[in-house]
Formats: sequence, structure tokens, C-alpha cells
Amino acid sequence: WNWLRGPVERYTLQKTGRELVIAGDITVHWSWPALRVQAAAVTFANPPWAQEKQMVTAQGVEVSVNLPQLLQRTVAFPEVRLDQATIYLEQASGGRKSWLLDLAQQDENARIAIGRIALTNGTLGYDHKDEKTSLRAQLSTAAAASESSAAGDLVFRLQGGYKGQAVQAQGSGGPVLALRDTNLPYPITLDATVGPTHLTAKGHITGLLSLAAVDVQMALRGGSLEQLYPLLGIALPATPPYSTKGHLVHSGSTLRLEQFSGRVGSSDIAGFVQVVTSGKRPVLTADVRSQRLALDDLGPLIGSRAGNTAAKAAPIHASGRVLPDLPFNAERWGSVDAEVKFQAKTLTRTKTLPLEDLVVGLSLRDKVLTLDPLNFGLAAGELNAKITLDGRTQPILASAQVRAKKVLLAKLFPTIDLSKSSIGEVHGDFNLTGSGNSVGTMLANSNGKMGMVVAGGKISKLLMEQAGLHLWEIFNLSLTGDKLIKLRCAVADFDVKQGRMQTQALVFDTEVTTLMGTGNIDLKHEQLDLVFNQRTKKTSPLALRSPIYIRGSFAQPRVEVDKGRIALRAAGAAVLGAINPLLTLIPLIDAGPGKDSDCGQLVREAKS
Repeated sequence: WNWLRGPVERYTLQKTGRELVIAGDITVHWSWPALRVQAAAVTFANPPWAQEKQMVTAQGVEVSVNLPQLLQRTVAFPEVRLDQATIYLEQASGGRKSWLLDLAQQDENARIAIGRIALTNGTLGYDHKDEKTSLRAQLSTAAAASESSAAGDLVFRLQGGYKGQAVQAQGSGGPVLALRDTNLPYPITLDATVGPTHLTAKGHITGLLSLAAVDVQMALRGGSLEQLYPLLGIALPATPPYSTKGHLVHSGSTLRLEQFSGRVGSSDIAGFVQVVTSGKRPVLTADVRSQRLALDDLGPLIGSRAGNTAAKAAPIHASGRVLPDLPFNAERWGSVDAEVKFQAKTLTRTKTLPLEDLVVGLSLRDKVLTLDPLNFGLAAGELNAKITLDGRTQPILASAQVRAKKVLLAKLFPTIDLSKSSIGEVHGDFNLTGSGNSVGTMLANSNGKMGMVVAGGKISKLLMEQAGLHLWEIFNLSLTGDKLIKLRCAVADFDVKQGRMQTQALVFDTEVTTLMGTGNIDLKHEQLDLVFNQRTKKTSPLALRSPIYIRGSFAQPRVEVDKGRIALRAAGAAVLGAINPLLTLIPLIDAGPGKDSDCGQLVREAKS
């Protein structure tokens, strides 16, 4: 059968423009509907543009040829066996692929249909310079059974780079690769590291070329879910380091990670994630729950450096800024549509932020990201929000509506003296629009309204005497003990224009003292400039009058009195606990009691 060499080599060169060399003997075994052809010392060249000269080099090749299809001038190999083979596949710009057998290597139909392929020992390489990918796999046949493979299985080791990320992998599979068989599951075990991402998987894949079905147990860990974008082509949020494991199932156009559990930062997560690829873009659906969520782990989601491992080496306020300033990557939002539900039962937090249950609905459609609902339990009350980020424009257009209901003043600031003997409910609203590619820049350019109101309740008398600078009463209460007095109302109402919060009404009224505030808060430069004047409601034998100034940056606010009264600074500092938390609270409100109430009258007085 060696007389076949010349005709086969010439026919191949004519059709492909590439040289086929059969240096060894040819043997033909007749059978129907497929005959078997064996050849030794075979090489088949790559196209001239490829880096490697030969696409296939093998000591031994055995192919079965489908005779009915051959009679119809179609070459199909139901089975191919290669011994001591080296295979190099390459993809270049312009859609050229070395495994396409037309003269230009661009016709997807110009290929030999191979059903199953068996490899004993050899090397498999793949290069795609445009995608910064170069992979090399060493293949061998397992001589004896091990923990991860059986005798006769194909064992592989892979190294190189994938889309600019270093790759190291090892694993095993069945002795025969069923490339097109959509009924025969192929066993596989894999342990791989791609850049910062580590993956282990064990299970079965059906139809290796089409991935008709996947059924594996998988474990995944990495530095951030955002780092999966080069691997999946789907935008995921920035997160702290994560680890997860679950059951990965793929059928048709649906890929589903079922019954997964794991951790993101110090938070636990569980649920399911599903991706459907049959539409215009992939659609991601997820239902994720957490029994214990650490708020620091949410930092990267809103562009905050809190929870960012790389940023923890430096002080949080090293830049002098408090508002989140890490940019969102809206360019990737067009890679996927998403519908995600997330619930956290318990939130671990600093004592200064009394948040409880968290319920989030995330929708991403055509680069428009909506959080609705975004609900927290806050100090025994509720915080309900809807936030929209439109990534179709640069910079991002944002809008936020937040409402606070029945928030208990006593629980709102657990580390501040104001709360220790305070009673009353806080209600509030804020409605802002802005633009920018981070939370900080959005607020720096925002417009809208902010406000809150506390109507009814009680508060420390000592605290109010300190705010009014009534030295005699402060002395007496220090001896006899503190008392509770009526809190008529507290109102904070701001207009926001281009990131500048201008007071419309700023009032804190009790039986002892009324504090009336004016000034502004600059969100762009994170600066405070507020002045409070006292209106005492009783005569004190020893009282000193001085406006109270709240100035400085968000990171380092200062509470001061008149420079000529240095001795009053200690009393003025106590006011920080009474006033500053109310002014710097972001989720605020403008809905309050009717105009005939005490608060309504005070607001009218403040505005006049």
C-alpha cells in the first residue's frame, strides 16, 4: 500500500497548499462502512504564517475512513489514533486558523470531521498571539491507577499563558476523546491555576467540541470575582478574596452552578448561579444568600477601599478622602444582562453602623444597573433605596432615592453620648442625581434634596446644657445626675447643587436650648462649614455665649467655639456627639410633621 503515498501527498498539497509527508509504511485494513489506514512517520505542515513549521508530527497514525461519505467526496474520520504525536494549532488575525484546510485557512467548513481521537504520548500546543495566549500540554498514558486516574487514562500537564495570565494545570481523562459524540460522557479530572484563579473539577463532559453537556463537582477560589472576566467574558463585581464549591451542570445554552457554598472575604454565601447564552448577550440569574455578611466585604462593590486587600496596607484616609473613589468599570457591563437576588440574615459591622437585614435586587439590562430593592434594617427601623447607574454614557449617570422609616435615635449612634439616653424616631428622605465613575465623583456632581426629621422623644438634659454653654447647670447635673428632657424636634433640610449641600433648615430644639444652624457641606472637596447659634430658654446664673462652628474635612472634622473663649472648647467638643452625627448621615429625609406642629413652626423660623 505504499504506492498510496504519492497520490495522497499530491492531493493534500493541491487542496490545502500544505505538505503531507508519509515517510513510513502504509497498511490498509478493509471493512465496511469504515476502513482502517495505518501509517508511520507522518508529518503535516502548518500554513506559512504559523510560528511552528509542522501542525502534526507522529510516529504512528491510524485512521478509520467513512467509505459512504468518501464516495460522496467528503473526508470523515470516525476515529483517529496517534502515537508519539506533536500537534501545534494556531490562530491568527483575520480569522485564520491553522486547522482549517482551505488555502486561506478561513473556511469553517474546510475541516475533516473527526469523531473520536485517542492519544498515547505526545505534545499539544495552541497559540493565539492577538489574545496573548500560548499553551503547551504534555500528554501520556497512565501506566497504573492512581487517586485521580485509572490505568490507561490520558494524563496531561499544561502550562503557558491564557489571555495574558499564567496557566498551570494537570489532570486526567479517558483514553479516548469523544469529540462529537453527544451521548457518551467523557470523564475528566482537572486541577488548574489561571492567573490568581484556582479551579478543581471532577466529573463528565459530553461532546468535547460542542460541550453538549457538563456535569462536574467544582471548586473555585481567587482574589476577586472581577478577575474571572478574562476567563468567562462576563462582568462580575469586584470582591474580596473568595472561595466556592458546587455542582456545575451545562445543557444546551444553559450553564448552572447548583447548590454552591463558599466565602467572600469573611462572609458566607450559598445559592445558585445560572448563565443562558442563547440570546443577544449572556443572561446571568442568581439567588444568593448569606447567614453572616461582613459589611467590609461590600466595600469594593461601591468603590470603597474598605475590604480591598491591596489598599489595606495604607491608611484608609491616606488620600484624605472618605467617600468611595475607586472607579466602576462600566465598559464591561455590556457583556451580560443579569437578574440577581441577594439576602443577608445577619450583618457584622462596626459598632458605629447599626445595620441589620439586607435585601438586594440587582438588574443589569443593556448597561443600565438598577438596585431595586436595596433594603436594610437600620437601628430597629428601615432604610429603603432604589439606585440606578446608566453605563451607556460617560461618565455614568446616577440617581438615588432613599427613605428612612422609624429609625430609633437611641440605637442610631451607639458609640455617641447622644444616643445613650435618647428616645425618638428618625424619618428621612434623600433624592439625588449625579454623574461620575465612582460614588465620590457622583456625589461631587450631585443635585437634589437631603433631609431628616426627629419629632417627639427625649434627650439628655446635661447634653443640652453643654450645648447651651450653661456652666452652672452643667456643674449641678454633674453632681445630682443627668435627667431626660423633651425633644421637640430636630430638622435637617439641605438643597444640593453641584455637590454643595446648602442648609434650608437646620434645627435642634429641646426644653432647654434651641440650636439654629446655617452653612454648607461640600461633597466635592469633602469639607464642612456649619455654624450653630443657641437660643436658651431659661436664665442661667453662669452662661457663656458663643457660636459653635463645625469645620474641616470629613476625615478630620473640627468643632470650635469663638477663639476668645478657649476655655469653652471642652464644652464645645461635647456638641460633636450631639450634632455632627445628624449632619453627616447620608440617608436623610424631608418628610416631617405637619406645618402646625412644633417642627413646622421651627422650620419656618429657620428659613426666615
